Amino acid sequence: MRFDCVISGGLCVTASDTFRADIGILDEKIAAIGTHLSGERTIDATGKYVMPGAVDTHTHLEMPFGGTVSKDDFETGTIAAAYGGTTSIVDFCIQGKGQSLQDALDAWRAKAEGKAVLDYGFHIAITDMTGSVLDEMQTMIDAGCPSFKVFMVYDFRVSDTVLMQALIQARDHGGLVCVHAENNDAVTYLINKHLSEGKTDPRYHALSRPPLVEGEATGRACKLAQITGGPLFVVHLTCESALQEVVRARANGASVMAETCPQYLLLSDANYDEPDFGGAKYVMSPPLRPRENQEPLWKGLASNDLVSVATDHCPFDFNGQKDMGRDNFAKIPNGAPGIEPRLALMHEFGVNAGRFDINRLVAVCATNPAKAFGMYPQKGALAIGADADIVVFDPELKVTLSTATLHENVDYTPYEGVEVTGFPVATLSRGEVVCMNGRLEAKPGRGRFIKRGKPRFV
Repeated sequence: MRFDCVISGGLCVTASDTFRADIGILDEKIAAIGTHLSGERTIDATGKYVMPGAVDTHTHLEMPFGGTVSKDDFETGTIAAAYGGTTSIVDFCIQGKGQSLQDALDAWRAKAEGKAVLDYGFHIAITDMTGSVLDEMQTMIDAGCPSFKVFMVYDFRVSDTVLMQALIQARDHGGLVCVHAENNDAVTYLINKHLSEGKTDPRYHALSRPPLVEGEATGRACKLAQITGGPLFVVHLTCESALQEVVRARANGASVMAETCPQYLLLSDANYDEPDFGGAKYVMSPPLRPRENQEPLWKGLASNDLVSVATDHCPFDFNGQKDMGRDNFAKIPNGAPGIEPRLALMHEFGVNAGRFDINRLVAVCATNPAKAFGMYPQKGALAIGADADIVVFDPELKVTLSTATLHENVDYTPYEGVEVTGFPVATLSRGEVVCMNGRLEAKPGRGRFIKRGKPRFV
């Protein structure tokens, strides 16, 4: 049998196994795993890992925020993701005031169609929860968008009652509630306190949202999940106090999962003290934490207390966007880039540093997020019948991360000058080479909407 494409000679790595084999691709799917396969195109993976493409379930492309819009759209953002070994993303479709969830989804799908080079799905971020919107959650689940984000902070936060109602809807109809967990009253009080005292620098963004603000809200959300029996996913978990609440809930049998992000594993609140307003580059919510929070998060990833690593990629230029808040930290657009270097960073500081093995890297960056958000085994799997979403990863390739070499459409990277050993050299989406050896081969618009199924507890 002759395949459309064969990836030969590589060391295949899944979340549970490592073996040497060729991968045969036919009609966008993995059709064979064996030896001596032949194809119309052959990619030599000798000396390299062959892994399921990474799945990033937390991105914000072309997202309006604070009077501006995040710099990466679905073209530039998915191209950058592909160079970094990511083959699928799940972005956040944000409901407007008075808008139905269907209208919000239609608007976000229009942003992606004709632009994305990778396959994409959407979480529905609910900002105006009404009775009709609560009822519409089932319609969104049936439409292939079974995950919903609600906020415990900001003007569009939900009450505990509404959070419980959303959890019950998800429980009864096969959905999943994602939560941004921070205590709104505490955050509002601290922001106003610092500003009234003339404290406007970026460091006060972090001081207005201390770890216990996240820990309290995370614990409350977990307990509401226990009360209702509803499934909960805590996004961008940053600190030990929040992790403890997730561990406690999971130990008590609650259907609770959580992710973290590279910035919380590698950066710290010391970055906010960079001179010349440089700390603004790291203004995100929740903020970077004191360094002592990092090792508990790494251990949480290794033990599966944290099930995945996403990026929360939300890039704003330092010049022209972040500097909107030079005189008021509360006006700095929240977010930072990171969609491209995630896999390399987790390999360098996770695998190479001995914190977990290569199989665990695949689990937290590909397989677990695909399972948790209803894409497995179509995505996140190196198995016959799965989409041929594959990354060829060179574990010996040395790369220095830099704005000059990364493809994110933003004027800085939080990882400027960071050296990594190990980087993707080829990324395939449904069997098509998107990029290889630093060259883009795919055309914008080839990406497809992922109609996701029922989320799985990981």
